[in-house]
Amino acid sequence: MGKDKKKGKKGEAGLAKLPKKKCCESKSRCNRCPLRMLKEGSLPAGYTVHKRKLVTVEKAISIKAAKQAKKAGTAA
Repeated sequence: MGKDKKKGKKGEAGLAKLPKKKCCESKSRCNRCPLRMLKEGSLPAGYTVHKRKLVTVEKAISIKAAKQAKKAGTAA
């Protein structure tokens, strides 16, 4: 008997794997590294990377707004 194809892969041939939630910081990037996917432009819509961690775009915007508010509060 020959080897069967991998189970659970039916219809998933065209789908890309989702990125990891955090980069492992290795020099040679793995296939699911969020930094590599961001650079290549293959990161799914609605996601970005902040400090080597995968975050949604909404969360990234709120982080940026919090930093600006903190900066404005200390400067005034």
